[in-house]
Amino acid sequence: MALLTILEYPDEHLRTVAQPVTDFGDQLQTLIDDMFETMYAAPGIGLAGAQVDQHLQLFVLDVSEHQNDPRVYINPVWEALDDERKQMQEGCLSIPEYYAEVPRALRIKVSALDRHGKPFEHEADGLLAHCIQHETDHTKGVLFIDYLSPLKRERVKKKMLKRHKASV
Repeated sequence: MALLTILEYPDEHLRTVAQPVTDFGDQLQTLIDDMFETMYAAPGIGLAGAQVDQHLQLFVLDVSEHQNDPRVYINPVWEALDDERKQMQEGCLSIPEYYAEVPRALRIKVSALDRHGKPFEHEADGLLAHCIQHETDHTKGVLFIDYLSPLKRERVKKKMLKRHKASV
């Protein structure tokens, strides 16, 4: 396995709309394993293909306390189970050290494929539902800061550009 480079905002590749996964061969299996290793090392609780410059409708996540519930979602689609929304603080491995309250559906039903292409669906709420929505947004080129006001987005962009200049 290998650690992958996580793209950081404002990298324009984060805005690329991902393509559906159709090949579940060895290359995809290696990518999934590498994404888990990268996510855990970061450390994070979710990582989408777009964040590692692989523009496939794919993300991995593990919201368990002891990192013992790894989940893979391929070609995910979700729907809200009711109109209730909840604000939760979100962060993103592609926007390090920035957090903001984002409203999302409290309860969802998600349909996806597992790492071998087998369909599954389940209901989710709380942190798991929030993460599924956040990571699915990445497959559409959407970042959590897109839910913020233009002024706050501009502040984040300036902060990230300053961070990049300091690291060069």
